[in-house]
Amino acid sequence: MNFLRLALHWNLWLAAPLIMSLAHAAAQTPPDSAPAGTAVKQGGPVVRKSYPPALVRSGRDLFRQDCSFCHGRDAGGGESGPDLTRSKLVTEDVDGDKIGVVVRHGRPDKGMPPFDRSDQQIASLAAFIHTQQSRALSRGSGGRKGVDAVDLQTGNAEAGKQYFEGMGGCSGCHSPTGDLAGIASRYRGLELEEQMLYPRHAKSRVTVKLSLGQTITGNLAYLDEFTVGLIDSTGVYRSWRTSDVQYKVDTAVDAHVELFRKYTDADIHNLMAYLETFR
Repeated sequence: MNFLRLALHWNLWLAAPLIMSLAHAAAQTPPDSAPAGTAVKQGGPVVRKSYPPALVRSGRDLFRQDCSFCHGRDAGGGESGPDLTRSKLVTEDVDGDKIGVVVRHGRPDKGMPPFDRSDQQIASLAAFIHTQQSRALSRGSGGRKGVDAVDLQTGNAEAGKQYFEGMGGCSGCHSPTGDLAGIASRYRGLELEEQMLYPRHAKSRVTVKLSLGQTITGNLAYLDEFTVGLIDSTGVYRSWRTSDVQYKVDTAVDAHVELFRKYTDADIHNLMAYLETFR
């Protein structure tokens, strides 16, 4: 589960999930004798369960790769992701039956993409999260711990550039010298990742087909039942009566959500590394 495929989001990059919803790993390495986890069968008593140390370590490593940037290194919450040690869903989870559903289906409305994970991977994640919950409960602690910037700096910028310009299709809407110029100075760390995965206030694109067949594409500037207007590539505002043209609006966030199903873990890490060069 390498990355949180935002983010983001990837408040996603997004509100970010269980980014966004099961993201960054343990600040402390679980010792060889892992403490008991908790599982609750709805309507029944709390059942404390111990997990094999190797399973907990495997889940910790997976969580660190994909979840910690939203949920903190110890699952105690980050800037955008909730504290999983206090999560009702985690408390009611039994051997990954609820955690697995969230991981595999994601919560795109909150910025969390789906992850294709095996039963064994789900089991290891559940073991780690339950172990962290047990520790937090035994300490009487909890709350957001924040996200270390180093956890977001694991990608390869050159590979990210290739993805941006190639199979990712990012360059079709964005430009390092245009809309993304200086973005790494305006946003940092998790906030930058959220913008990458699930951008807020993103401008929709619109394609207008004129009666003679000419096609014009730009950022949607105005639309009602009578008029459609856009800002073209030269920065000029142009508008037409909707009755005289055909037009199609592509919502910017929808395009990013669509990428959730296509990203590999490495793609997201590498894109993040590339964006961090836009200063």
